[in-house]
Amino acid sequence: MHRTTIVHQKINNTNEKSCSCCAVDFFEEKPPLWKRKKIIVGIVSAVLLITGLIVEFFTSLHVVAQGIFLSVVAVAGRDILKKAVFSLTQWRLDMNCLMSIAAFGAFFIGHGEEGAAVIFLFFIAESLEDYASDKARTSISQLLSLAPEKARVKRSGKHIELHVHEIAAGDIIIIRPGEKIPLDGIVETGHSSVNQSAITGESVPVEKGMGDDVYAGTLNEEGYLEIKVTKKSEETMLSKIVNMVEEAEQKKSNTERFIDKFAHIYTPSVIALALATFFIPTFMLGRSWEDWFYRALVLLVVSCPCALAISTPVAMVSAITSAARNGVLIKGATFLEALNKVKAFAFDKTGTLTKGIFEVTDIIGFDNHSPKEVLSIAASLEARSEHPIAKAIVKKAEKERIELREIDNFKSFKGKGLKARINGKTYYAGSKQLFDSFSVKLPEELSRLESEGKTSIIVSGGEKAIGLIALEDRIRKRAPHIINDLRELHIRTEMITGDNDKVARALAEKIRVDEYYAGLLPGDKIKVIESLATRFGSVAMVGDGVNDAPSLASAHVGIAMGTIGSDIAIETADIALMHDDLSKIHYLVLLSRKTMNVVKQNVTASIFIKGSFTVLALMGIMNLWIAVAVGDMGLSLAVILNAMRLTRANA
Repeated sequence: MHRTTIVHQKINNTNEKSCSCCAVDFFEEKPPLWKRKKIIVGIVSAVLLITGLIVEFFTSLHVVAQGIFLSVVAVAGRDILKKAVFSLTQWRLDMNCLMSIAAFGAFFIGHGEEGAAVIFLFFIAESLEDYASDKARTSISQLLSLAPEKARVKRSGKHIELHVHEIAAGDIIIIRPGEKIPLDGIVETGHSSVNQSAITGESVPVEKGMGDDVYAGTLNEEGYLEIKVTKKSEETMLSKIVNMVEEAEQKKSNTERFIDKFAHIYTPSVIALALATFFIPTFMLGRSWEDWFYRALVLLVVSCPCALAISTPVAMVSAITSAARNGVLIKGATFLEALNKVKAFAFDKTGTLTKGIFEVTDIIGFDNHSPKEVLSIAASLEARSEHPIAKAIVKKAEKERIELREIDNFKSFKGKGLKARINGKTYYAGSKQLFDSFSVKLPEELSRLESEGKTSIIVSGGEKAIGLIALEDRIRKRAPHIINDLRELHIRTEMITGDNDKVARALAEKIRVDEYYAGLLPGDKIKVIESLATRFGSVAMVGDGVNDAPSLASAHVGIAMGTIGSDIAIETADIALMHDDLSKIHYLVLLSRKTMNVVKQNVTASIFIKGSFTVLALMGIMNLWIAVAVGDMGLSLAVILNAMRLTRANA
């Protein structure tokens, strides 16, 4: 097994042993500390090494000392030697081969203590890598443990406690104050504040009442709730988050892939250099074979690319896990790396910069058509649409208790509007783009409403407009702040919307984006994204995840807003925000930059220290002890600790 893949393989093991909704391992129970294999091996090897050193330097029993040093190799190096032999049978040289050659070479020239130290310290370095990957697994386990494994179910008037696997969709579960919600569902009875920070990263509890969605892993703070289960345990939002984090941590970034390729070339090159270091001075220049053989061994050890191999994966895993705890799902290290290169952000307007919750503000009727009649016709057409504007119009009709009319020959014009027949007459409802090709005279009031930043729907009964419905969308509280934050990071901001120019301009001026594009159809948005990529290099698109799927896919990084409950959004976007919190965009950019800085620090330190130690090894100033203790184990520890700082990065 090549050690560059160790972190990802360790994480992958969680898929095999853990349930997606239980914080337990089914196939193995974690043994107590004193029984853990690596700790026992480490302690026994350390005792043997110390004993061997005492015998070697304080007695005359040198043969006994060499036997003790060999036992250190047998105990600490068992797995290392197995991997080395396996690699050789596959005609592939890895780091286990380097260490094995160096250790036995040291015994060959009478430095058994150094050979034993090489294997022991390399064993410690590998254990440090296991520790780093276990930390990533622990982070996933913390996500798994958010939801309780049992719940009280209301059946036949009785409350029964069942494991979450036994609970089906449609069951009613009882949640008391201070308890965690075990499964996704809808509130049937009760009212309470629910802390959703574990899932969405929201700092403020959310009020929940009858008909509201609740999610597994969230905390019921004060009220009594009866919840109708909507998803089985393996289908909850929490399970999806855990699965997505696990998958993301296995996807490699471009930097990781490059280092993997580099390591495959690097290891044989190091062995070739070590052979040249021994043969050229010894056989061509007549130098001491023992001296140059030792230098070649030191070169093998000091050139071992352990720290370089783990420098990137540990940092990426730490960052992705940290983001998940802050309500941000990153679908792979490649997107975290790509975000660092983004020079421009394109924001969808509706549902992203605004809340996407429209309210009808004006209803105007023309030519003896009353506002109620206009609303009735518009709502009858819009009842078949899922667009936020359509929902707002239907909601207004319901509030005014206006009865919807029967329609036929319904047709939708994508991104423009709707058409249908009511009592044999054809009616249209949509934006002014819909009427551009129909030669319908647009009402003068339209211009006034648009100048106020309102979105207007024109209702037509043929060649004449019979009414106008104006709606207003509320700006997100954080929208102006995030635009300003990105500007301070020297990132350009653009707004793209299907709304008309006047409405778009009014919002653009309020939040101060650098540029805006209005009146766009879904295909037009893709062209804008491609144009921005040509101008600025790398572009991120922020949208609501469903309507903006094509644009999100065409951007270098697609970020979906407000994805709680939306499977499509999670599948479409590269990064998903679990709550409508624009401040996470700023956090994401900073996390990406910090992660790539840590990766650069780790890679630079690894190359510089390894390079310096290589020169010292060739000069004969370095011994095997220092080569392993500092150049391998010490450097690996430094790289891991530096990368794990990212686990503490908070929004």
